[in-house]
Parts: sequence; structure tokens; C-alpha cells
Amino acid sequence: MTFLLLFGANSFEHEISIVSAITLKEKIKKHNLKFIFIDQDREFHLIDSTNMKSKYFSSGDYKKSKKAFLKKGGFEIKKLFGNENVEFDIAINVVHGKDGEDGKLASLLSFYEIKAITPPIDGSVLSYNKLYTKLISKELNVKTLDYEVIKKGKEAKPKFEYPVIIKPVRLGSSIGISVAHNIAEFKYGLDVAFEYDTEVIIEPFIKGICEYNLAGCKGTKDFIFSRVESVQKDDLLSFEEKYLDFSRTDSKCSINNDELENKLQEEFKKIYSIFDGALIRCDFFENNGEVFLNEINPVPGSMANYLFEDFDGVLEELAKTLKLEEKIEIDYQYINKIQMAKGK
Repeated sequence: MTFLLLFGANSFEHEISIVSAITLKEKIKKHNLKFIFIDQDREFHLIDSTNMKSKYFSSGDYKKSKKAFLKKGGFEIKKLFGNENVEFDIAINVVHGKDGEDGKLASLLSFYEIKAITPPIDGSVLSYNKLYTKLISKELNVKTLDYEVIKKGKEAKPKFEYPVIIKPVRLGSSIGISVAHNIAEFKYGLDVAFEYDTEVIIEPFIKGICEYNLAGCKGTKDFIFSRVESVQKDDLLSFEEKYLDFSRTDSKCSINNDELENKLQEEFKKIYSIFDGALIRCDFFENNGEVFLNEINPVPGSMANYLFEDFDGVLEELAKTLKLEEKIEIDYQYINKIQMAKGK
């Protein structure tokens, strides 16, 4: 099977997406890979696998690659005489943040009838916005922590006792997130978060709360779950800890609690009801036996490959479930009836 990885795009998480694509090049062993880079101007570039190195993008050398163009069923590159199709079986959305997780790329892939492992449009919209995530979680009977939303330009103080956690409503990868222990830190945290968004969400910060990550998808017969990742942290994972401190991997471990693991999987299933066709990761809190959803990662870093024993097999199984949107047959009967009624 040949997978086409789509990565980059116009997002604060653009560089993280590049790192994810480079990582997947090394981790996906049993399948062929092709790569299309989306630059900050949202132009598509077909990248040779030998050029899948960070410097190729940071230096701007990617501009020497062939431009690709969307067409019905896939992508093509322009040749001197006619165009040539980019041959692949399934596309994989590896764009983090804006463009990839907010529904734009999912919409394009659906519109152009391209089979893809991607969060669907509705799942993207609901998970990209942390407020919408809270609202849909309530409808799905999934618990979340209490919260409030503060808009830019308004004087505010938290309704919760300190410490509190401050998050931009529409952003991931721990960018713009901080913990405030007093009013001075709170105001500074708001200023930082408002650099990235016009709204922020405030939650009580519970010191020492347990945090677990679980990735998975729905296969042809049943759910496929990753191992549960127990996150080791002091206050919160910063951007640097998530992506630059590679030694952190040693502190991750599987939990040894069947009851808790079953709880996490059951909550995951509820959330996944709006994510058919995607491989997602859900981050949960656990406090005194209660499980709370922290956030949904519809395009997790490096597709959470490190949490699966057979990542290639997971992709292959998920690919088998993908279907294109059913076409609506347009017969123009309604217009014809109107014309006939008007005698035209």
C-alpha cells in the first residue's frame, strides 16, 4: 500500500508537522510513502523521500521541488506535455493545528474525493475549539473539568481559586499555555495566550492529578487501542518538553490497572463517535477514580506511532474502513416542474 503524507501548512504548528512527517518516514516500514509539503502560502510541493530532512524545509530548498495540484481523486504535477498523476492509495493528514485539525484539509480531501486517514470535518471543528470540545463532551456524557472562557480586551479574573491553567481556545502542542499561581501570573498568562487567539479557556489546576494518553481508531471489526501512556510532569508539559526533551520518553510507562484502562477505553469510544476514519489520541485526567477528558488530538504528534506495537498494521486496518462520501444524484425534476408550471 502507498500512503501519501500531507504536512506543513499555514499553522503555528507548521514545524511540528514537518517533524512528524520526517519521523513517520522512519517508522512506517511495511508500506510505500510519498510526501506532499504544504508551504505557508498553502501551495503543494511533491517532496522526494531523500529530501525528507528538516534543513530542506528550513533553508527553503523545498521551493526547487515540483508543485502539485489538487484534482478529482488525488494530485497531479505539470509536465512539459500534459500532466502526471501522483500515484497513491490513501492520503494521511499530518498537519497539526490550523488547516489540518480545524477541518480545512478534511474538506478539501472530501470535496476532491480523496480517501484519507484524517479527522472528518465535524470532528475537526468540534475538537479544534476547546470550548466546542467541552460542549460536545457533555452531549456524549464524557466528563471534563469545570471551565470559563475569557475574550480578548475584557478585564477578567478567574472564578476559580489559584492555581489555574490558561489555554488559547484554538491551539495545541502546549503553545501559549501557562499555569498561574497569583493575579500577576494570571495577567501575564492572558497576555501570552492572547498572542495566539482572541479567546482563552481557564480551568482549575489540580496539582498532582494523574494524566493518561490513549490513542486508537475503529478497525473493520472492532476498536484498535494503543497502550496507555502515563504522562510524567511537574506542572504541565511545555512545548520544549513535548518536542525537544527526547529523554522524557524514558519516564513514560504503561499503567498496570485493568479497571482504569477499561474506563479510558470506554470514554475513548464515546468520543470516537465523531471521528470515523481517523487515528486520534485522547488525553485524560484521573482523580479519585473519576476520569475526565483533557483534550482531543485529532492529528496527534507523529500519529502517536510510539504507542502501538504494530503501527503499520494499524494504518493498514484503518485504511480498509475508509469510504468516499456518497454522491447525491441530481435529476433537476424540481426545476423542470417549476418551469412547466410557469409555462416556460
